Amino acid sequence: MAPWPEVEKPETNNYIGDSSKQNQNMAGKEGENHKGNVASLGNKGEIQPAFSTVALIDETRPEEDPWALPELQDTGVKWSELDGKGKVIRVLYGIGKFIMLLGLLYMFVCSLDILSSAFQLVGGKAAGDIFKDDSVLSNPVAGLVIGVLVTVMVQSSSTSSSIIVSMVSSTLLTVRAAIPIIMGANIGTSVTNTIVALMQAGDRNEFRRAFAGATIHDFFNWLAVFALLPVEVITGYLYHLTNVIVESFHLESGDDAPELLKVITDPFTKLIIELDKSVINAIATNDESAKNKSLVKIWCVTESNVTLQNVTIPPSENCTSPDFCWSEGNVTWTLKNITETEYISKCQHIFVNSDLPDLAIGLILLALSLLVLCSCLIMIVKLLNSVLKGQVASVIKKTINTDFPFPFTWLAGYLAMLAGAGMTFIVQSSSVFTSAITPLVGIGVISIERSYPLTLGANIGTTTTAILAALASPGSTLKYSLQIALCHFFFNVSGIILFYPIPYTRLPIRMSKTLGNTTAQYRWFAIFYLLVCFFLLPLLVFALSLAGWGVLLGVCLPFCALFIAVVVINVMQKRRPHSLPEKLQNWDFLPLWMHSLEPWDNVIMASLAFCGKHCCGFCKCCKVKAEQEGAKDNQLKTMEVYENTMAMADEERGGRRAPAVACVDKTGTNNTAL
Repeated sequence: MAPWPEVEKPETNNYIGDSSKQNQNMAGKEGENHKGNVASLGNKGEIQPAFSTVALIDETRPEEDPWALPELQDTGVKWSELDGKGKVIRVLYGIGKFIMLLGLLYMFVCSLDILSSAFQLVGGKAAGDIFKDDSVLSNPVAGLVIGVLVTVMVQSSSTSSSIIVSMVSSTLLTVRAAIPIIMGANIGTSVTNTIVALMQAGDRNEFRRAFAGATIHDFFNWLAVFALLPVEVITGYLYHLTNVIVESFHLESGDDAPELLKVITDPFTKLIIELDKSVINAIATNDESAKNKSLVKIWCVTESNVTLQNVTIPPSENCTSPDFCWSEGNVTWTLKNITETEYISKCQHIFVNSDLPDLAIGLILLALSLLVLCSCLIMIVKLLNSVLKGQVASVIKKTINTDFPFPFTWLAGYLAMLAGAGMTFIVQSSSVFTSAITPLVGIGVISIERSYPLTLGANIGTTTTAILAALASPGSTLKYSLQIALCHFFFNVSGIILFYPIPYTRLPIRMSKTLGNTTAQYRWFAIFYLLVCFFLLPLLVFALSLAGWGVLLGVCLPFCALFIAVVVINVMQKRRPHSLPEKLQNWDFLPLWMHSLEPWDNVIMASLAFCGKHCCGFCKCCKVKAEQEGAKDNQLKTMEVYENTMAMADEERGGRRAPAVACVDKTGTNNTAL
C-alpha cells in the first residue's frame, strides 16, 4: 500500500478571508497544542483539519446604490510626475480632444437637423392631411394625440406649431382648439432624447442613468397634460389668460427672430437637403394644388413680379367695374394683377437634380442621419469618459450637482433651471439640449436630480424662442402666433409649479428611476416603452376619436380607472400593506405573466436565440456563452470551502477531466435579450 503523501505546513492562503473572532480565540487558547498536533499529524501523513469559513461566506455585503455617481478614476500618470516634454504632449492631447469634441458636437447637432428633415419628407404630407379634419380637431383628446403624432413624425415642435399658427390665421382652427395640440407637441418633442438614450444600452448602469435622464422629460410632459388638460377644457384658463395679454398690447410685426445655432449649422445642412415647409402648411390649409408639390426645395433664389395684364374671363363672371371690362365678339376682357415668379438660381444640396420621390429621399436621409447620430454619440461618450477623469470630473460634478448650504439649498435647482433655459435659447432647440445632456447623465457627470431642473429649464427656453419667433411674424398672423406661443409658455410654467417646488411632488424623478431600473434589467422594454408611448397609444386614441365621443369614453374610461386603481394599490402595497385585504397585499394571486416581465423576457430571449441559430451563426454565440459560463463557474469554485487539501486537488483534477458542456441555457437567468 502506497504511503500517505507528506502534508506541508499550512499556508495562510488556504483560508478564505480573515479568521473569525471565535477562531482567533480558539487559536490563542490552544496555540501550543495545535502546533504540536500539526507537527505530529504531518509526520504521520494524516490530513489536517480546516477551519470553517461558512460564516465568512454568509456575511451579507452592503448593496451598492445603482444611482450613485461613479468615481471616474484617473489611471494615467500624474501631472507632477511628468517631465517637460510629457506635460507639453498632455496639453496638446487635451487641446486635440477638445477640438474633436466640438467637431463631434457639431456633427451631432447637424445630424439631428437632417433627421428632422428626413422625418418631414417621410411623413410631412401625412401630417398635413391629419390636420385637415376639423371635426376631429375639435375633440381635445384627439387634438392632444394628433399633436404627439405630428411632432413625432416631423421631429420638430416648431414645425408643428407653425402649422397650427397657419391654420388658426386661416380661420380653419380656433385658438382654444389649438391648445391641446400644443400640449401634444410638447410631449412629442421629447422623443428625440429618448432615442438618443438607446445608444448607451451597451453598459447596464450607464443605460439605467441615461434612459432615466431622458424619460424624466417624458414623464413631466405626460403628468402636466393629465393634470392641466381637464382644467383647460373646463375653465379655458390658458386661453383667457393669453387673450388678455395679447389684447392689452398694440402689437406690430418685427424683424426675424434670432437663430444663433442655425448660423453655424445651415452652411453644412443646406449642402445635404433643403425643404420647402410651406407645402405642409398649404396641405393643412386645404390647398389641393400643394399635394402634388415636392417638399424638396429646388430654387433657392426667386423673384416675384406683379404686372397688370389683359386677361379673358368667362361670360358668366361679373366684372368688378365696367370701366375695366370690354367685349370683343364672344370674348370678355378685363385687367388683372398677375404674379409671375422668376427663378434665378437653384439650391446647392445634393438632391437638387434628383428624380427620386420624397419618400425615397427621406428614407435615405433617415438611415444616414441615424448612422451619423449613433456614431457621434458613441464617440462623444468615449471621449468624455477619457477626458472627465480624476480631479477634472470631481470639479465638474461638484459644480453641477452640489447644493447650496442651508437655508439656500432650494436655490441650486432654480439656478439649474435658468441655465437650462439659457442654453436652450442659445441652441434654439430643447431637443438638442436634452439630447446633449443625456450622455452626461449616463456616464455619471450629471445626477438625475440635477437633470430634472435642467430639463424643465429647456422647456421654458424653447417657449421663449417661440415667443420671439411669433413677434417676428407678419401682421396677419402676429396675434394668433403670439397667443399660441404664450399658451405653450404658461402651460410649461403651470407644470413646473405643480411638479417641482415641493420635493414630494417631484414625481417624474421617482417614475424615471423606476423605469430606468426596469430597462436596465430588461433592455428590450425601452423599445417597447418608446413604441407604446409615442406611436401605438396615440394611434389607438386617434382611431377611437374618429368613431366619436361615445366610443372614445366607453373604451378609455374603464382602462383609465383600472390604471389608477393599479397605481393606488401598488403605492399602498409599499407604504401601508396592512390596510389592504390579505389577497391584495401582493400580486401573487395573478398569473406570473401579468405581474412580472420575466416570462416575457424568456419568450423574447428564446425568439432571438431561435433567430440567431438559423440566421446569425448561433454556434459562435453559443461558444462564447459557454466560455463565459465556464469562467463564472471557475470564479464560484474559488469561493467554495473544502475540509482538506486532498479533496480540493481531487476536485480540480476531476474538473479538468470532465467533458465540456456546450450550449446549456439557464432558464432562470435574468440576462436580457439585448
